[in-house]
Amino acid sequence: MKIQILGTGCQKCLQLAENTEKAASELGLDYEIEKVTDINQIMSFGVMMTPALAVDGKVLVSGKLPSVEEVKELLGDS
Repeated sequence: MKIQILGTGCQKCLQLAENTEKAASELGLDYEIEKVTDINQIMSFGVMMTPALAVDGKVLVSGKLPSVEEVKELLGDS
């Protein structure tokens, strides 16, 4: 599973990365996290508001900071 954190490195983006790492670990997933900070690459996902979370290239949430529990639900559904 390839998890992508889309954001320019703001505090919310860093927090999303932390929440996602914790959620994926707690779920025992086999994953790799990539931080996408290039604005053109972020826009290629169709994301206009960061932070955003994508799994295997599919955007699951953008423009808000989900909690660890919310990220677990998103990862469990993907």
